[in-house]
Amino acid sequence: MSQETVELLQTYYNAFNAQDMDTFLSLLTDDVIHDINQGNREIGKDTFATFMDRMNKNYKETIVDIVVMSNPSGDRAAVEFTVLGEYIATDDGLPEANGQAYKLPAGAFFDIRDGKVARVTNYYNLEDWIAQVSA
Repeated sequence: MSQETVELLQTYYNAFNAQDMDTFLSLLTDDVIHDINQGNREIGKDTFATFMDRMNKNYKETIVDIVVMSNPSGDRAAVEFTVLGEYIATDDGLPEANGQAYKLPAGAFFDIRDGKVARVTNYYNLEDWIAQVSA
């Protein structure tokens, strides 16, 4: 494993948890690829920032139980984690929000270039999340 990549991704999730969007976004390449779970591919740091603004408006999330794995060269990595969240504002096309709590296993796959995140592909079970917030 690449210690540099492990540290980069630990910093990435620490910044996410701290809601430090300046640090979080600084860890991305300008042409970052973001593959949204069961959604479209978005490209660019500005587009990612817009996505994060929407997420932070609708969800209050903390990432825990983080396990980072990388290939020896450090240009690819995977992270497994648990999302502890609260659904605070209704997101387009999803059930109505009223502060529902959820706990969701999730993962992400990364391409790393020049010490920054060049691609992130997130995965979680959307049907599980819907069931939790609809209960």
